[in-house]
Amino acid sequence: MNQPSRDLQAQNSNQDSQVQDSQVRNSQVQDSQVQDPQVEESEAGETAAADDSAKPAHPRFAKPQRVAFVQSAWHPEVVAECRTAFLAEAEARHIPRAAIDIFEVPGAFEIPLHAQLIAKTRRYTAIVAAGLVINDEHVAETVIKALMDVQLRTEVPVFSAVLTPEQFQEKFRERFQERFQETSAHFEFFRKHFAANGIQVAKACANTLLSLERLRGQVAAGIVPNV
Repeated sequence: MNQPSRDLQAQNSNQDSQVQDSQVRNSQVQDSQVQDPQVEESEAGETAAADDSAKPAHPRFAKPQRVAFVQSAWHPEVVAECRTAFLAEAEARHIPRAAIDIFEVPGAFEIPLHAQLIAKTRRYTAIVAAGLVINDEHVAETVIKALMDVQLRTEVPVFSAVLTPEQFQEKFRERFQERFQETSAHFEFFRKHFAANGIQVAKACANTLLSLERLRGQVAAGIVPNV
């Protein structure tokens, strides 16, 4: 075989070797890109577990709870913020939406009587009252005192989200430097505070129900003196 033929064969051999090397590299890249489905599922499970662990673990109730939410019809766009925040936080604390009944009354002054009638049905383990009272702090104080009387008479815990501008007077004055007037800016201020208050009331409600459940269980077991 002459020299040119040998050179041509050598060149073809080198090209074939390069093609094979390229195919091997492509195969390795494809293998690295295709991940085992089991590995993907495992990683997804670990991510979900990490997300769950990031959420606060709230204790569960031994028995189902049922809550009545009594709200004033005045300034519904403000009171609705409290209700929405309450429902979300209560559900996170194992009081489902289906276990919360909403009642609406004309104004804050009518809340205590409705709360007392609801408590006497013995269908509810807790009652929450919500309302915004404008420029009449005496009414708000009267309502709150009456709600306290309801829970002491019936032994059904009652929680108040009945608020007036005076109850967050310092923050209110820092923002507006004036007496309350019914403007969109003022109501936006109240909506934010009612949303925060709805979360706090839900926390108080759930924690109190857990505490009462534990206490009543101890009394029934004779662990603490009858109260």
